[in-house]
Amino acid sequence: MKIVALYISPGHNFFGHHGREADENPTLPVGEVECVAGHGLKGDRFFDYKPGYAGQVSFFAQEVHERLCSHFQLGAVPTSAYRRNVVTQGCDLNELIGREFEVQGVKFFGYSECKPCYWMDGAVTPGAESWLRGNGGLRARILSNGLLRREVGP
Repeated sequence: MKIVALYISPGHNFFGHHGREADENPTLPVGEVECVAGHGLKGDRFFDYKPGYAGQVSFFAQEVHERLCSHFQLGAVPTSAYRRNVVTQGCDLNELIGREFEVQGVKFFGYSECKPCYWMDGAVTPGAESWLRGNGGLRARILSNGLLRREVGP
């Protein structure tokens, strides 16, 4: 699995905002991020959210993003629109649900699909929520400390 983008955000825009307007916390691209076992990503909104929280880090596949953009004939939609932390290439994230896995020396447990919600229709494009069902990404727990780095090049 290759890491093509990394994001953190200091606050929630959609999570916990049902029935209200979305917030406008930025999704910040970073070159590297510190993973803290059992806590999350340093600087991210879910860091120490709840003990044992399953969504300490979220993954999203670049290939899914490209298929969605092609399907909806979208132009330049950044992968930050999904508000997932780690954008990957070359891995079927659904295969990691219920399994331990390692990326760049950091160990994770793939807890569940990061199910898309109705906010995706506004953040990406109308119909995105439905289209992403089954391909919304992966929620994971961090099992070991370490750094993840964005990889450049082919």
